[in-house]
Amino acid sequence: MAVRSPGRAADESKALSFLYHTVPGRFCMKFISSPALSALCGAFLSSPLSRPMIGRFARKNGIDLAQYLGVPYRSFNDFFSRPIKPELRPIAADGGEFISPCDGLLSVYNITDGAVFPVKQSRYGVSELLGGDAAAKRFDGGLCLVFRLCVDNYHRYCFFDSGRRLGGAFIPGKLHTVRPIALEALPVFTQNAREYTLMETDNFGLAAQIEVGALLVGKIENHPGRESFLRGEEKGLFRFGGSSIVLLLEKGRVKLKDEFIPAGGEVPVKMGQTIGNAI
Repeated sequence: MAVRSPGRAADESKALSFLYHTVPGRFCMKFISSPALSALCGAFLSSPLSRPMIGRFARKNGIDLAQYLGVPYRSFNDFFSRPIKPELRPIAADGGEFISPCDGLLSVYNITDGAVFPVKQSRYGVSELLGGDAAAKRFDGGLCLVFRLCVDNYHRYCFFDSGRRLGGAFIPGKLHTVRPIALEALPVFTQNAREYTLMETDNFGLAAQIEVGALLVGKIENHPGRESFLRGEEKGLFRFGGSSIVLLLEKGRVKLKDEFIPAGGEVPVKMGQTIGNAI
């Protein structure tokens, strides 16, 4: 993963602090986080006019293009959602191993009384997260795993186990950043546009996988699929920007490895990596 310079990180933090913690900033966010702006940016990034951005972006974020397929890219979005060489994201063969569905920074929370408390000033209800789906109550006492994807991450994701689809829906909404500074100010995951899939899995019971759009990321592309799916099968991809995947798991289904239970922070993971085991 690329490492940002201290100066650049400080500038980004100042900008986000202005947007989320001042009155003028919050006024600006009403426009910046709108789906209309995302659609406009997306149209440009999917056009050949955006191709000159690719080289500079790859260099700035330390992305090794030799790891990926699909060169040359027709647009920036083709580059951003580029497929990786399969041998670089092996899927653990043992179905009892719990794997990460994507690359990203993992944080883990308990679901208590139907809600998740990721930071001091923010909470979100599981029912709200799933758009009022009655299945939300099945996850009480279970785990909420949040995988935050950064711009230099691989932006395709897979099914973490074999199983069958039970339902799901796209829920329209805003497109706030998913960085911690926004989570402190707003219940971002229940305000942002997202798509969820309820799944009965072979080894981990009922689960919900939610793809969450983020700042300037209005495009969540889940592949149309059969009722059943296989472990490691590609589920979909994100277009430009940072974004998140949230997994909801029932109580007593997964034992995470100690190194993937961050103490108030985030742990880097890769798609297909074993992060726990079935109980």
